[in-house]
Amino acid sequence: MNKKTIFGIILGVLLLGGCSNLLLSDSYAPESQPALSEPQSALSDDGLLKVHYIDVGQGDAILIQTPAAENILIDGGGNDDERLICDYLASQEVKKIDVLVGTHPHEDHIGGLDAVVNHFPVENVYLPRVTHNTKTYEDLLQAIKGRGLKVKTAQAGVTIPVTNLNCQILSPARSYENLNDFSAVIKLDYGQQSFLFCGDATETAELDMLAAGYNLQSDIIKIGHHGSISSSSRRFLKSVAPVYAVISCGQDNAYGHPHKEVLARLKKADINVLRTDKQGTIVVFADGKNNIEIKTNSKENGE
Repeated sequence: MNKKTIFGIILGVLLLGGCSNLLLSDSYAPESQPALSEPQSALSDDGLLKVHYIDVGQGDAILIQTPAAENILIDGGGNDDERLICDYLASQEVKKIDVLVGTHPHEDHIGGLDAVVNHFPVENVYLPRVTHNTKTYEDLLQAIKGRGLKVKTAQAGVTIPVTNLNCQILSPARSYENLNDFSAVIKLDYGQQSFLFCGDATETAELDMLAAGYNLQSDIIKIGHHGSISSSSRRFLKSVAPVYAVISCGQDNAYGHPHKEVLARLKKADINVLRTDKQGTIVVFADGKNNIEIKTNSKENGE
């Protein structure tokens, strides 16, 4: 889509549900389930794709709700985010997860997924073919096994079946030395609009995707590795040519994410930046045509 296309941005207040004790069951409901109020706009609820970039601090968690009422969860924050994630899913009236993706085995991406598997019915699980010797990863595998689920391999060329959407995994294409490069990179196309979710993929994986000749152009990109300088190379950003970039990172995190060099690249490319450390949970509403609306829970005035 041309950058000159008009996009509506509506900034509102998104209230997250209060945390409550988790009890093992096939369904989960917190004590309080405040519903997300829809943006007041010309967009109809019918036919809307909703993408929630959930504020889990220094980590990643993305809920995608399709027009066909299917739910895709990409990552689930860290171990301390279990209740937050389950509360948030319940607040959005999620009854089951049709597709669950753990982009790679780092704790800040998969830490909350075992709780999701234990408390929500899950249809399909995708993980990259790589192992990690941590209790967090073991807990996830045990939860998956306990539910009788089989893991499908997240790798380049795999198409995730989603009704009326094209959902393709673009990476990993091979084995890597860096665990971050095993990240499942997913491109979601809805009509004329596209979203790219990069996990923690670094420039190494980005170059492989460029060499593979994928159509990377996307309206919104979830920036790789929380805005680290290891990702978001100039060539990759030029190929994606997004209107918006979402960075998921924690306030005053010890890593200095997002790095100033990445922010400078995004600014030079005239890409609008949205950050969970500044704006909290970010929710995108897309109609598959020419309209995108964005709702945030701003943490700082003037951001």
